[in-house]
Amino acid sequence: MTPTGRRVVLVTGGSRGIGAATCVMAARSGYAVGVNYRHDADAAARVVETIIAAGGRALAVQGDVSVEADVLRLFDAVQDAFGPVSALVNNAGILETQARLEQISVERLQRVLKTNVVGVFLCAREAVKRMSTRQGGPGGTIVNVSSRAAVLGAPGEYVDYALSKGAVDTLTIGLAKEVAAEGIRVNAVRPGIIDTDIHASGGEPGRVERLGPAQPLGRGGTPEEVAAAILWLLSDAASYVTGSFTDVAGGR
Repeated sequence: MTPTGRRVVLVTGGSRGIGAATCVMAARSGYAVGVNYRHDADAAARVVETIIAAGGRALAVQGDVSVEADVLRLFDAVQDAFGPVSALVNNAGILETQARLEQISVERLQRVLKTNVVGVFLCAREAVKRMSTRQGGPGGTIVNVSSRAAVLGAPGEYVDYALSKGAVDTLTIGLAKEVAAEGIRVNAVRPGIIDTDIHASGGEPGRVERLGPAQPLGRGGTPEEVAAAILWLLSDAASYVTGSFTDVAGGR
Protein backbone atom coordinates (compact mmCIF):
# COMPACT_ATOMS: atom_id res chain seq x y z
CA MET A 1 0.00 0.00 0.00
CA THR A 2 0.98 3.64 -0.35
CA PRO A 3 3.11 4.87 2.58
CA THR A 4 1.06 6.66 5.24
CA GLY A 5 2.62 10.04 4.56
CA ARG A 6 1.49 9.93 0.93
CA ARG A 7 -2.02 8.55 1.31
CA VAL A 8 -4.47 10.66 -0.64
CA VAL A 9 -8.22 10.00 -0.74
CA LEU A 10 -10.79 11.59 -3.02
CA VAL A 11 -14.32 11.53 -1.62
CA THR A 12 -17.06 12.43 -4.08
CA GLY A 13 -20.07 14.12 -2.60
CA GLY A 14 -17.89 14.97 0.37
CA SER A 15 -19.62 18.10 1.62
CA ARG A 16 -22.49 16.50 3.55
CA GLY A 17 -23.75 13.37 5.25
CA ILE A 18 -21.79 10.17 4.76
CA GLY A 19 -19.29 11.92 2.51
CA ALA A 20 -18.48 14.63 5.06
CA ALA A 21 -18.12 12.08 7.86
CA THR A 22 -15.81 10.03 5.67
CA CYS A 23 -13.64 13.05 4.85
CA VAL A 24 -13.19 13.95 8.52
CA MET A 25 -12.51 10.36 9.57
CA ALA A 26 -10.06 9.82 6.71
CA ALA A 27 -8.11 12.93 7.70
CA ARG A 28 -7.86 11.63 11.27
CA SER A 29 -6.45 8.41 9.81
CA GLY A 30 -3.66 10.29 8.06
CA TYR A 31 -5.09 10.86 4.59
CA ALA A 32 -4.86 14.08 2.65
CA VAL A 33 -8.46 14.56 1.54
CA GLY A 34 -10.00 15.83 -1.67
CA VAL A 35 -13.51 17.00 -0.74
CA ASN A 36 -15.63 16.99 -3.88
CA TYR A 37 -18.90 18.89 -4.02
CA ARG A 38 -21.32 19.82 -6.78
CA HIS A 39 -23.26 22.86 -5.49
CA ASP A 40 -22.73 23.51 -1.77
CA ALA A 41 -19.39 25.31 -1.59
CA ASP A 42 -20.09 26.53 1.94
CA ALA A 43 -20.66 23.02 3.27
CA ALA A 44 -17.49 21.76 1.58
CA ALA A 45 -15.54 24.67 3.04
CA ARG A 46 -16.78 23.76 6.52
CA VAL A 47 -15.54 20.19 6.07
CA VAL A 48 -12.14 21.47 4.95
CA GLU A 49 -11.98 23.90 7.87
CA THR A 50 -12.78 21.11 10.34
CA ILE A 51 -9.99 18.95 8.93
CA ILE A 52 -7.40 21.73 8.85
CA ALA A 53 -8.31 22.86 12.38
CA ALA A 54 -7.48 19.34 13.58
CA GLY A 55 -4.09 19.41 11.84
CA GLY A 56 -5.10 17.58 8.67
CA ARG A 57 -4.83 18.37 4.98
CA ALA A 58 -7.85 18.92 2.75
CA LEU A 59 -8.95 20.66 -0.43
CA ALA A 60 -12.49 21.36 -1.65
CA VAL A 61 -12.98 20.82 -5.38
CA GLN A 62 -16.19 21.60 -7.24
CA GLY A 63 -17.27 19.15 -9.90
CA ASP A 64 -20.23 17.23 -11.24
CA VAL A 65 -19.17 13.58 -11.33
CA SER A 66 -21.52 12.87 -14.21
CA VAL A 67 -19.52 15.24 -16.44
CA GLU A 68 -16.32 13.69 -17.80
CA ALA A 69 -14.40 16.96 -17.98
CA ASP A 70 -15.25 17.71 -14.35
CA VAL A 71 -14.01 14.29 -13.24
CA LEU A 72 -10.69 14.75 -15.02
CA ARG A 73 -10.29 18.19 -13.48
CA LEU A 74 -11.19 16.83 -10.06
CA PHE A 75 -8.50 14.14 -10.09
CA ASP A 76 -5.92 16.59 -11.45
CA ALA A 77 -6.69 19.19 -8.77
CA VAL A 78 -6.30 16.70 -5.93
CA GLN A 79 -3.09 15.32 -7.44
CA ASP A 80 -1.64 18.79 -7.89
CA ALA A 81 -2.34 19.58 -4.23
CA PHE A 82 -1.34 16.33 -2.53
CA GLY A 83 0.07 13.85 -5.02
CA PRO A 84 -1.57 10.90 -6.77
CA VAL A 85 -4.91 9.68 -5.46
CA SER A 86 -4.38 6.37 -3.66
CA ALA A 87 -7.98 5.88 -2.51
CA LEU A 88 -11.36 6.74 -3.99
CA VAL A 89 -14.67 6.84 -2.17
CA ASN A 90 -17.46 6.94 -4.75
CA ASN A 91 -20.09 8.53 -2.54
CA ALA A 92 -21.84 11.14 -4.70
CA GLY A 93 -25.42 10.17 -5.39
CA ILE A 94 -28.91 11.60 -5.74
CA LEU A 95 -32.50 10.55 -5.35
CA GLU A 96 -35.71 12.34 -6.16
CA THR A 97 -39.17 12.62 -4.64
CA GLN A 98 -40.80 9.38 -3.54
CA ALA A 99 -42.90 7.94 -6.37
CA ARG A 100 -44.14 4.71 -7.87
CA LEU A 101 -42.51 3.48 -11.06
CA GLU A 102 -45.36 4.57 -13.32
CA GLN A 103 -44.95 8.12 -12.04
CA ILE A 104 -41.24 8.32 -12.87
CA SER A 105 -40.38 10.25 -16.02
CA VAL A 106 -37.56 9.30 -18.35
CA GLU A 107 -35.94 12.66 -17.54
CA ARG A 108 -35.87 11.80 -13.84
CA LEU A 109 -34.52 8.31 -14.55
CA GLN A 110 -31.76 9.79 -16.70
CA ARG A 111 -30.80 12.29 -13.99
CA VAL A 112 -30.51 9.56 -11.36
CA LEU A 113 -28.56 7.19 -13.58
CA LYS A 114 -26.27 9.94 -14.84
CA THR A 115 -25.02 10.77 -11.34
CA ASN A 116 -25.37 7.43 -9.57
CA VAL A 117 -24.09 5.17 -12.35
CA VAL A 118 -22.20 7.20 -14.95
CA GLY A 119 -20.56 9.29 -12.22
CA VAL A 120 -19.39 6.23 -10.30
CA PHE A 121 -18.13 4.64 -13.51
CA LEU A 122 -16.17 7.72 -14.60
CA CYS A 123 -14.51 8.20 -11.22
CA ALA A 124 -13.62 4.51 -10.97
CA ARG A 125 -12.17 4.61 -14.47
CA GLU A 126 -9.94 7.57 -13.71
CA ALA A 127 -8.84 6.02 -10.41
CA VAL A 128 -7.85 2.79 -12.16
CA LYS A 129 -5.85 4.70 -14.76
CA ARG A 130 -3.82 6.29 -11.99
CA MET A 131 -3.60 3.40 -9.52
CA SER A 132 -3.16 0.27 -11.64
CA THR A 133 0.29 -1.33 -11.52
CA ARG A 134 -0.39 -2.41 -15.09
CA GLN A 135 -0.26 1.26 -16.04
CA GLY A 136 2.67 2.13 -13.82
CA GLY A 137 0.68 3.08 -10.74
CA PRO A 138 1.32 2.01 -7.13
CA GLY A 139 -2.04 0.31 -6.53
CA GLY A 140 -4.86 1.63 -4.40
CA THR A 141 -8.36 1.13 -3.08
CA ILE A 142 -11.86 2.03 -4.21
CA VAL A 143 -14.96 1.97 -2.04
CA ASN A 144 -18.31 2.48 -3.73
CA VAL A 145 -21.23 3.70 -1.64
CA SER A 146 -24.20 1.59 -2.70
CA SER A 147 -27.39 1.08 -0.68
CA ARG A 148 -29.51 -1.65 0.84
CA ALA A 149 -32.06 -0.40 -1.68
CA ALA A 150 -30.07 -2.34 -4.30
CA VAL A 151 -31.18 -5.52 -2.53
CA LEU A 152 -34.60 -4.48 -1.25
CA GLY A 153 -35.77 -2.55 -4.33
CA ALA A 154 -37.30 0.51 -2.56
CA PRO A 155 -40.85 -0.28 -3.76
CA GLY A 156 -43.25 2.64 -3.78
CA GLU A 157 -40.46 5.09 -3.03
CA TYR A 158 -37.33 5.01 -5.19
CA VAL A 159 -37.16 2.07 -7.57
CA ASP A 160 -35.05 4.21 -9.91
CA TYR A 161 -32.57 4.88 -7.12
CA ALA A 162 -32.53 1.17 -6.23
CA LEU A 163 -31.90 0.36 -9.89
CA SER A 164 -28.92 2.71 -9.94
CA LYS A 165 -27.44 1.17 -6.81
CA GLY A 166 -27.89 -2.32 -8.26
CA ALA A 167 -25.68 -1.15 -11.11
CA VAL A 168 -23.10 0.06 -8.59
CA ASP A 169 -23.08 -3.41 -7.03
CA THR A 170 -22.50 -5.03 -10.42
CA LEU A 171 -19.69 -2.61 -11.19
CA THR A 172 -18.09 -3.38 -7.83
CA ILE A 173 -18.01 -7.12 -8.51
CA GLY A 174 -16.76 -6.84 -12.08
CA LEU A 175 -14.15 -4.18 -11.45
CA ALA A 176 -12.81 -5.94 -8.36
CA LYS A 177 -12.08 -9.04 -10.44
CA GLU A 178 -10.71 -7.01 -13.34
CA VAL A 179 -8.07 -5.13 -11.33
CA ALA A 180 -7.31 -7.50 -8.44
CA ALA A 181 -3.97 -8.47 -9.98
CA GLU A 182 -3.10 -4.79 -10.54
CA GLY A 183 -2.86 -3.77 -6.91
CA ILE A 184 -6.37 -2.34 -6.62
CA ARG A 185 -9.05 -3.52 -4.21
CA VAL A 186 -12.68 -2.59 -4.94
CA ASN A 187 -15.44 -2.97 -2.35
CA ALA A 188 -18.77 -1.41 -1.48
CA VAL A 189 -20.76 -0.41 1.56
CA ARG A 190 -24.55 -0.62 1.53
CA PRO A 191 -26.05 1.83 4.02
CA GLY A 192 -29.60 1.37 5.24
CA ILE A 193 -31.69 4.01 7.00
CA ILE A 194 -29.04 6.61 7.79
CA ASP A 195 -29.70 10.05 9.27
CA THR A 196 -28.65 12.36 6.42
CA ASP A 197 -30.17 15.15 4.32
CA ILE A 198 -30.86 12.79 1.42
CA HIS A 199 -34.28 11.93 2.85
CA ALA A 200 -35.36 15.56 2.52
CA SER A 201 -34.47 15.31 -1.17
CA GLY A 202 -36.98 12.49 -1.39
CA GLY A 203 -39.69 14.63 0.19
CA GLU A 204 -39.67 13.04 3.66
CA PRO A 205 -37.20 14.70 6.05
CA GLY A 206 -38.53 12.55 8.91
CA ARG A 207 -38.03 9.20 7.16
CA VAL A 208 -35.38 8.06 9.65
CA GLU A 209 -37.71 8.79 12.57
CA ARG A 210 -40.49 6.83 10.84
CA LEU A 211 -38.48 3.79 9.81
CA GLY A 212 -35.61 3.72 12.31
CA PRO A 213 -37.50 2.09 15.21
CA ALA A 214 -38.64 -0.74 12.90
CA GLN A 215 -35.06 -1.82 12.13
CA PRO A 216 -33.77 -4.92 13.95
CA LEU A 217 -31.37 -2.71 15.94
CA GLY A 218 -34.24 -0.37 16.74
CA ARG A 219 -32.88 2.87 15.25
CA GLY A 220 -31.50 4.58 12.21
CA GLY A 221 -27.76 4.77 11.65
CA THR A 222 -25.35 7.68 11.66
CA PRO A 223 -23.03 8.90 8.87
CA GLU A 224 -20.09 8.16 11.15
CA GLU A 225 -21.06 4.50 11.40
CA VAL A 226 -20.98 4.21 7.61
CA ALA A 227 -17.74 6.17 7.42
CA ALA A 228 -16.10 3.76 9.86
CA ALA A 229 -16.91 0.85 7.54
CA ILE A 230 -15.54 2.77 4.56
CA LEU A 231 -12.30 3.56 6.36
CA TRP A 232 -11.86 -0.08 7.34
CA LEU A 233 -12.26 -1.16 3.72
CA LEU A 234 -9.68 1.44 2.68
CA SER A 235 -7.22 0.28 5.33
CA ASP A 236 -4.55 -2.40 5.31
CA ALA A 237 -6.68 -4.28 7.83
CA ALA A 238 -8.87 -5.19 4.83
CA SER A 239 -5.93 -6.17 2.62
CA TYR A 240 -7.49 -9.54 1.68
CA VAL A 241 -10.94 -8.10 1.00
CA THR A 242 -12.09 -7.24 -2.51
CA GLY A 243 -15.35 -7.57 -4.41
CA SER A 244 -17.21 -7.55 -1.08
CA PHE A 245 -20.24 -5.75 0.34
CA THR A 246 -20.49 -4.43 3.87
CA ASP A 247 -24.07 -3.72 4.89
CA VAL A 248 -24.36 -0.91 7.44
CA ALA A 249 -28.09 -1.21 7.89
CA GLY A 250 -28.92 -2.22 11.44
CA GLY A 251 -29.92 -5.71 10.32
CA ARG A 252 -32.36 -4.49 7.65
